[in-house]
Formats: sequence, C-alpha cells, structure tokens
Amino acid sequence: MLSVRDIADEIVAREGGFVNDPDDPGGATNHGVTIHTMRRLGLDLDGDGDVDVDDVRCVSAERARDIFLSHYFEAPGLAGLPEALQASVFDMYVNAGSNAVRLLQELLRDIGFDIVADGVIGPLTRRAAHAAAAHAPERLADAYGIARRNYYYRLADRRPASRKYARRRDGGKGGWICRAEDFISPRYHLSAAEHRERTKGWD
Repeated sequence: MLSVRDIADEIVAREGGFVNDPDDPGGATNHGVTIHTMRRLGLDLDGDGDVDVDDVRCVSAERARDIFLSHYFEAPGLAGLPEALQASVFDMYVNAGSNAVRLLQELLRDIGFDIVADGVIGPLTRRAAHAAAAHAPERLADAYGIARRNYYYRLADRRPASRKYARRRDGGKGGWICRAEDFISPRYHLSAAEHRERTKGWD
C-alpha cells in the first residue's frame, strides 16, 4: 500500500511541469500548483511583493508535494475516509478541489445515505463512507472512479475548450479520462470504441 507521501509524489509526477494554457481555468500551473492556489496561500516565492507567473515558475516538485499534503489531504480531512478511497479522492481534490468530496457525497446519497453534498468531510460523510466500504471497499473505489470519469466527460460536454483534456487529437482518451481510470479496476475501463462513442457528439 502506497503511503500518502508516495501518492502525493505520484500526483506531482502526473501533473508535470510548468504550463500556462489559456484554456485551463486554473491558469498558470507548475507541478499541479495553480497560480490561484499560490495567491490564496500568499506564496511570493521570488520576494517581489506579488504572486504572479514568475512565482509559479519557482515552485519545485518538493514544494508542490508539501502543498498537496497540507492543503489537499490534511486540511480537507481526507485521512478520515476509507483507505481504499483516499488516493483517488486526493488525486481529484488536487485536480478539482472540493468537487472531489461533493462527487463522493453524491455517490453516497445515490446509495441511500442521508447526507448533504456540500464538499465538506464531516462526521456524517465519514460515517457513510466507512459504512459503504465496510464489505467491499474496492467496489466503492471503482464506483467513485467511474463517477469521476463521468464528471470529466460532463465537464467537457459543457465546456468545449476543455475537451482536449478528455480526448486526444487522435480521438483517444485524454489525460482526464486516463487519470480517472488509473483508480478504476481494469474491467471497468472503457474500450477505445466506447470512449469514441461517448465523445462523438463533440465533433
């Protein structure tokens, strides 16, 4: 079983280095740390009195890992979730913020738990998640991963500029979809044909 630090290192590796894609609502990003996150945390790394793209360029992989551990795992309370869910929720929290928790809460509501989908991990969410995972934690992890994959498809449905993150130029699975499927059992991965069918309306 990977440690939380190992998972954070994998996220940093998956995110890659500096990018400033105008189609990305996150803005300038380095190792997955966005300029918005840096401004929220007041990370003026070059000491010039503001937080701008130059500061984003200064983010090291080690600093990114520490930011993720402190602000995307510990702060939202992901350690309180079943172990089988932690890696996927953590990875999505870096990618989509509190929507990662809201997605889990919506899944738990669909299963029948009476909780609010507010994006906050409180005692009711923890209790529901552990109850749902009690007998088949891998099934809950797969269900969450599938819901996450669907979330990315829906996001791309609504925002054409984001479709390049869900579908490659050659029509294959984009980074968002591959990222979600990294946390889903292989038997639930979409085939290339299924992916093309799901995205054919984007043409």
